[in-house]
Amino acid sequence: MTIPSENGTDARRRLAVVGSGIAGLYAALLAAEAGADVVLLTKGALADSNTYFAQGGISAVLDEPSPGDTVAAHIADTLKAGAGHCNPAAVRVLCTEARRDIAGLGRFGVRFDLDDDGDPALGLEAAHSAPRILHAGGDATGAGIANALICAVLAAQATGRIRLLGHASATALLQQGRRVTGVEFLQDGRTGSIQADAVLLATGGAGQLFAQTTNPSVATADGLALAWRAGAAVADLEFFQFHPTCLVRSGEGGKSDGDQDPLLISEAVRGEGAILVDAQGRRFLSGYHPDAELAPRDVVSRSIALHLAALGDPNGHVYLDARGIEAARGAGFLARRFPTITRGTREAGIDWTRELVPVTPAAHYWMGGVSTDLHGRTTVPGLFAAGEVACTGVQGANRLASNSLLEGLVFGRRAVEAFLGEQREPSQASTTPRASSAASGLPLTHASVALSRDFAADDGSAAPNPEEGLGDAEPGEFSRFALRRLMTAKAGVLRSGSLLREAGTEIAGWFEDVCPEIAPLSADPRVHEDANLLLAAQLLVHAARERTDSLGAHYRDDGLPERALSLAGQPDTLDEEFRMSPKASLVHD
Repeated sequence: MTIPSENGTDARRRLAVVGSGIAGLYAALLAAEAGADVVLLTKGALADSNTYFAQGGISAVLDEPSPGDTVAAHIADTLKAGAGHCNPAAVRVLCTEARRDIAGLGRFGVRFDLDDDGDPALGLEAAHSAPRILHAGGDATGAGIANALICAVLAAQATGRIRLLGHASATALLQQGRRVTGVEFLQDGRTGSIQADAVLLATGGAGQLFAQTTNPSVATADGLALAWRAGAAVADLEFFQFHPTCLVRSGEGGKSDGDQDPLLISEAVRGEGAILVDAQGRRFLSGYHPDAELAPRDVVSRSIALHLAALGDPNGHVYLDARGIEAARGAGFLARRFPTITRGTREAGIDWTRELVPVTPAAHYWMGGVSTDLHGRTTVPGLFAAGEVACTGVQGANRLASNSLLEGLVFGRRAVEAFLGEQREPSQASTTPRASSAASGLPLTHASVALSRDFAADDGSAAPNPEEGLGDAEPGEFSRFALRRLMTAKAGVLRSGSLLREAGTEIAGWFEDVCPEIAPLSADPRVHEDANLLLAAQLLVHAARERTDSLGAHYRDDGLPERALSLAGQPDTLDEEFRMSPKASLVHD
């Protein structure tokens, strides 16, 4: 099946949107509303996205903010959480334009929770200096937003303003010269293509790279892989945020098979007063950071990992104690405020009003991605990106809680505006890679050098060097399970040079065996996903090896004992200096 572009001088320009999270749905609706010919492609159902699972909410300083809150404060909080690695101009755009797109959601039927006075009920989350988190359905914000936008998209489909292709996996970008002119896809085992004036990637992240993740099974780095193969620049791939508190289900041993719906325990729970304790019932986070449970999430995740390593159980878990909230706020409060988490914990056999909840850090959000300017334009003409797949620099080295949904809105809308503003015949400026954006005057890659495209030889094609601790085994047979365990053990929350070299060697072996012949031959979408995951893993590991210092969500300490970083640390060999060393204290300036 081929969907050709419309012909004729009066034909509407076509935008192909790939992905149905908040960025893709909102962008498709805005483009259709403006009169563009829109084709929306999603590889699962419309609700299969990270957006749908988002609980805590969406951050914004509204026209009537919390007392003392300002846009400047939101900017400052975002910059601080980003560990000095943010693009300040992108952050300014995000925070300044937030209220505009919150209003935009309202036009498409999104309704946020209200307080007793009928005003937006604003919550507080970690590393925010004031309550500014909008939520819907208590802890079902993502589902509430997604459901409303999906209804709007279906209504637009019914009136012919949006063409929808469901259960269609994008497999390649069509190009004429360098310019992207459409997308190829698989649907029901058959190939198809969409011709378009531009493609907007809104495919989300890659949580399925890791053994434990808050992401659904569709998060397999598809957009990043499509863009990379088309020649687009990528950046900041070493920065992968791990959410501190994902439910450990009985029998998982802290590892998910990737096909079961995750249950993230929102930071809003800690904002309400929940604490974290270890297996001995000791509250431990204050020993790692003065803000304890309300420290930035990268700090909390690393603190948990370091604490478990120090206790000799790095493959274990800790516990979330929310019992004090129920005692302080009254019976039924947790069920009212967090109905989704209450239902999920109950289904897991846990009454969290009376029992501790086993939790562990889980892969949550990729700050890096396809490099874009402030209008969603990549270095490849005709290709836009928005949401988690993109790297505007707004998230820096560590995303501030509840800024992800906002990023998808603001930069999804900006990408549509840029698309609508382009001439039908692209100018020379839009067909060549830009060192800076003509519209924004800002570099495409804000603080990192764009990843070199000749990295493969660095990550394993050369013979292993025993003196560098590369191990003694040939790569085993590839499987997603094996990849997830490898990435978790050697490129996860805690990293070292030797572990990253081992990961690079094994991934290179798998990549050579699995990937070269997959894309042009297979009619199985899962095989394409495997190739995308392997490419993403190779890119991430290389970026992590290149950044030898620790920053934000990228924590690397080559001086830590390897036995403490491995999954087989022994507690009696770890001394007090390791437990309370300056790096272990993780003060987040």
